[in-house]
Amino acid sequence: MSDCLFCKIVEKKIPAEVIFEDEKVVAFLDIKPVNPGHALVIHRHHHVDILDTPEADMQDLIVGAKKVATILFEKGLADGVNIGMNNKQAANQLILHAHLHVIPRKIGDGLKPWSHKDSTPDGLQSIANQLRSK
Repeated sequence: MSDCLFCKIVEKKIPAEVIFEDEKVVAFLDIKPVNPGHALVIHRHHHVDILDTPEADMQDLIVGAKKVATILFEKGLADGVNIGMNNKQAANQLILHAHLHVIPRKIGDGLKPWSHKDSTPDGLQSIANQLRSK
């Protein structure tokens, strides 16, 4: 897509700190990292989000994320990793090109990716029934 920021990175029309790439994906450092080494993994094909991305390309993304995680561990930048994907405006997707975040974690870094809410067995059953209905 000609006006997509991430497509321009794939095409090398704008600079990025690429840390891994192959024939399917490109991984580069996030310009607003949660922690040092926070990387984004994008497919060379343009897809908007998880719903728009074919399964084969999603598999490429997760394989790329595993390679980035391995690099982070090997270089001592991570004691753990969070891998996440924001989809649609409500989930804070800022760039409309499907991408995975690989966020290195250090013990005691204080990062809390999301808050949890209490539920009840009845509440869980109600949601499950709604999701299972045709």
